Amino acid sequence: MKYLNILVEKLKKNDIEIFFYEEFLNFLIENFNYKNDCGYLSQTDDLIMKKIDSVLSIGGDGTILNSAVLVKDSRVPILGINLGRLGFLAIVEKNKINDAIDSLLAGNYEIQKRSLIKLISEPSIFGDENFALNDFTIHKSEAPSVIAVHTYLDGKFLNTYWADGLIVSTPTGSTGYSLSCGGPIVFPGSGNFIITPVAPHNLTMRPLVIPDDSELSLEIEGRTDLFLCTLDSRYKKITSDHKIVLKKADFLINIIVFEGYDFTKNLQNKLNWGNDKRN
Repeated sequence: MKYLNILVEKLKKNDIEIFFYEEFLNFLIENFNYKNDCGYLSQTDDLIMKKIDSVLSIGGDGTILNSAVLVKDSRVPILGINLGRLGFLAIVEKNKINDAIDSLLAGNYEIQKRSLIKLISEPSIFGDENFALNDFTIHKSEAPSVIAVHTYLDGKFLNTYWADGLIVSTPTGSTGYSLSCGGPIVFPGSGNFIITPVAPHNLTMRPLVIPDDSELSLEIEGRTDLFLCTLDSRYKKITSDHKIVLKKADFLINIIVFEGYDFTKNLQNKLNWGNDKRN
C-alpha cells in the first residue's frame, strides 16, 4: 500500500486523472478498506472510451502479463513498477516512482514493441483472451508419466517431445519459464519463438529457436486424457481431442522504457553477470 499511495499522490499532484482496474480496486476495498475518488474501468473498450494515455502496472512482471490481457490490441502503452524481485518487464524500481512519473510526463521515454503468441484451438480454450506476451505451455496434468507432444512446423513434422511438458515462448518470455528449463535468452525484437521441452525424456531434445512467422501445430497424447494448457498466468484443462495451432499475434504490446534503458545492462543487473563475488 505504501508505494501505491506514493504513486497515486504523485499523479494527483500533477492533476492526472486516475482510473483503477475494477478488480484491483475491489480487492483494495475488501482487504484494506481503501478509499479514493478515482474512477475505474474493467475492459479493453474502456481504455479507448476513456482515452487512457498509459497503463501503470504496479507489482511485478506477472502483473504486466495481466495488464497485457486488459490492454490487448488497444495500443495503450504499459509502464511497469517493480515491487517484486527480478523485473525484466517492470523496470521502475519502487524507490524511483516519483522520478519515473516525472520522466513520463516530460516525454522522456521510448516505446518497445513486444510480440505475442496467438493460440488457435478447436474447441476454443481461452476465448478472446487467446494470446500470451510470455509463453504458451502444455503440461502433464495428473499422471506421473511423461506426455508426447507431436509438433509440426508449417505443416511439416518437426519432432515428438516426450517430456513433462513443452514451452513455446516469445523473446519477452525467454527470460521466464523457458530460461529456468534451459532455454536461451533472446533479445526483444528478434523475431523468434523458442520451443523448450520441460524435463525431456530424451536428452537430444534441445531448445529450438524458430522464426515467429512460422506456424506450430501440436497434438498431445499421454496415459491419461487430461493435460494442463497455459497462456502466461492463465490455465485450462484440455484433452487430446483439442487441436492446437500457435502463431504470432496480429498486434503488439507497447512497453514504456526510459532514456538510457538497455536490455544488455538489464541482464547484467538482474542476473549478476560480470560480477565475481569471489574477488
